[in-house]
Amino acid sequence: MRNPRRRRRKAMSDMNVVPYIDVMLVLLVIFMVTAPMMQAGVMVNLADVDAQPLEANNQQEPLILAIDVDGNYLLDNGSQVQLNALSATIAAYLGDTKNKPVYIRADENVASGFVVKAMIAIQKAGAKNIGMMANIAPSTVDKTL
Repeated sequence: MRNPRRRRRKAMSDMNVVPYIDVMLVLLVIFMVTAPMMQAGVMVNLADVDAQPLEANNQQEPLILAIDVDGNYLLDNGSQVQLNALSATIAAYLGDTKNKPVYIRADENVASGFVVKAMIAIQKAGAKNIGMMANIAPSTVDKTL
């Protein structure tokens, strides 16, 4: 016979989420540490110029085409593109909207022929918004302060 004073334990229906929070925090720390390491780039010595910075258009992400001192064409994701495939690659990036900005970031020691060939390929792709990137000269920065 059962003891009438003894009660049955009620099943616990709450889920323990503490282990999930611990795992989430560990993953957050891992992503915070590794995210800066995942940025790739090409080292290019830009020319110092006395010019005003362009207004940023946050609606459209620009494509940046880097030209290193050896005349290699590199996209902002780090992939190298041959000149004969440059127009098709940029056309694929532009898609239907031809107003997306395309910026050329050329080393100051690169021969101007490489820059002109890149501009021609970008125009053949149908881009309507082409720009050049440069460093702002230190004298310009002092004037704006």
